[in-house]
Amino acid sequence: MTAQREDAERPTAEEMLARVQAEQPGTRGRLRVYLGMAPGVGKTYRMLEEAHRRRDRGTDVVVGFVETYGRRHTAALLDGLEAVPRARIEYRGVVVEEMDSQAVLDRRPAVALIDELAHTNVPGAPREKRWQDVELILDAGIHVISTCNVQHVESVAEAVETILGVPVHERVPDAVVRAADEIELVDMSPHALRQRMRHGNVYPPDRATIALERFFTEPNLAALRDLSLRFVAGQVDEELEELVSERGLRGLPAVSERVLVVLDGRPACRRAVRRGAALAGVLHVPLFAAAVETPAVGLSRDRRQDLQENVDYAVDLGAEIVREEAPDLVAGLVAIARSRRVAHLVLVHEPRTAVDRLIRRSVIDRLLALLPGVEIHLLAAEQPEVASAQRSTTR
Repeated sequence: MTAQREDAERPTAEEMLARVQAEQPGTRGRLRVYLGMAPGVGKTYRMLEEAHRRRDRGTDVVVGFVETYGRRHTAALLDGLEAVPRARIEYRGVVVEEMDSQAVLDRRPAVALIDELAHTNVPGAPREKRWQDVELILDAGIHVISTCNVQHVESVAEAVETILGVPVHERVPDAVVRAADEIELVDMSPHALRQRMRHGNVYPPDRATIALERFFTEPNLAALRDLSLRFVAGQVDEELEELVSERGLRGLPAVSERVLVVLDGRPACRRAVRRGAALAGVLHVPLFAAAVETPAVGLSRDRRQDLQENVDYAVDLGAEIVREEAPDLVAGLVAIARSRRVAHLVLVHEPRTAVDRLIRRSVIDRLLALLPGVEIHLLAAEQPEVASAQRSTTR
């Protein structure tokens, strides 16, 4: 009995961490984000469930701001959680409730729940965006659990407007979300979310009917789900990059479908760069461009200028340039592809004579043998007269 009583009185790991942070005010809090493809997938519900788990373990948790939108199951989870009083701000004759950041700071909990990271505060609030309030609270050493829909992330918002034709007004910078210590995807199939809406678990019946016919269509939700999955995959890829760099690991397989384009001095190379950039954009993954220098190939001043122009073009399209010195082109490309763990290689096809095909293996055959897990995308070389005409117009 004595041992059990001592265990019950012993502080949890989170309580001990909170005490250490209280003694070291310069320590920044940790940010956890529940990310979803659309409203209604259960981000806030999951956040509140996590809050109850932490509270039951003895962690000091408060509600900084949670919006239930009348969803009864979500509202029920607020019972038993302390809520910091909201600020009331008058704007154009209407009183609007916003999170009171200063009240959260004064209360100084171990963990604060702050819904809707991309929310825009009403004019008159101390800060324009809620993510700015969250940054202030994190800087004070308070852990924050928040939520966000993927379409509100800056880079994804652009894709949503292009793919779905839907304007996204509220946005949060990629850097804020990607800097989170934990990102947990709250996933749901488009069919299941539409069923949840039909049952009145997301919006009232009249609003749900309109939403199902407009934004919450099956194709739209499928596109949003794909974007959210790729965003999280990209986050995992970045974390793996840090791990590889820290530990000097080599030879790991690709986590996301990274794209590598081969640069040379030919005008057709720009088509390869455009194709690679388009592929990377659709997959929402990094784009690399390889410039391999080999001792067997000496470049004239014109060819060097052509290569540099293509390098500049690749940079303009968002590529990271990777230069490699190697005995030959294949060795250089294999080294780059493995070090960057790419899944797609884009290059211009080089026509070969019958004699050349007889005496040696092609670059493509060698690459396929050495990079079995990489998809190779070949673009046909342009006709000489077309290339000549393009060269004259770019000079």
